[in-house]
Amino acid sequence: MNSITMALNADELIMNALREDITSEDITTNSVMREYQKGEVDLICKQDGIIAGLDVFKRVFELLDADTEFEMNAKDGDAVKKGDRLGIVRGDIRVLLSGERTALNFLQRMSGIATYTRSVADLLKGGKTKLLDTRKTTPNMRVFEKYAVKVGGGYNHRYNLSDGILLKDNHIGAAGGVKKAVRMAKEYAPFVRKIEVEVENLDMLREALDAGADIIMLDNMSAEDMKEAVRLTAGRAETECSGNVTLENVARLKDIGVDYISSGALTHSAPIMDLSLKNLHAVTER
Repeated sequence: MNSITMALNADELIMNALREDITSEDITTNSVMREYQKGEVDLICKQDGIIAGLDVFKRVFELLDADTEFEMNAKDGDAVKKGDRLGIVRGDIRVLLSGERTALNFLQRMSGIATYTRSVADLLKGGKTKLLDTRKTTPNMRVFEKYAVKVGGGYNHRYNLSDGILLKDNHIGAAGGVKKAVRMAKEYAPFVRKIEVEVENLDMLREALDAGADIIMLDNMSAEDMKEAVRLTAGRAETECSGNVTLENVARLKDIGVDYISSGALTHSAPIMDLSLKNLHAVTER
């Protein structure tokens, strides 16, 4: 994340996380560290994975004290190994202690998503299909989680409800059918917006194609039906398959022929990556 993105989208969320962890004071740190003392601590990797979120990690400490210093031995997207020292954080020991958990929470979560995404994306290598995330993100963590997906080699689907038109089953039900829903979307939306329609069977697919949908989402369909859907679409629309896509089953979808595979598991089921801050000690001023 660059500094503009951080200031516009991330700083307030990071501050909210810090406020959640420090209501009035860090009573433990204040009890053992009564005054300023410069120190440094190592960022240690405790398992193999893909690192993501180092700028967010650093920003936690910078928002507590702009004079905090960093020496990083890795960058977002790097494959890291258990035992690697990824960097050093140097500054007011009180800041290092008070910001530790919040900084690690962001970095562990984002690195876990990047690691899981890379594992899934690797299974799709060699084909044309792109791996997408979804809006199944942790509340108030979307900007971080979707960034982590990109670091891991995936692509972002729409960011939020204002970002694109996706007519799902309940929208279609509310409108009274696929053709009516597509027609109403075309009438309402700016012409620059693509219209995506979720379909559950081949009859709905045909209806969506006839209505002029730009993207067809094949939701929870069998592999055989998805292959037939791609054949019937014949390039008239882009195709996306969705529905319980995980690391364990994504390989079966590689040869379906769809343009995209979306997976909520990238953000809602990725385990964290184990990282820690260790070896905190005082240092003399330079």
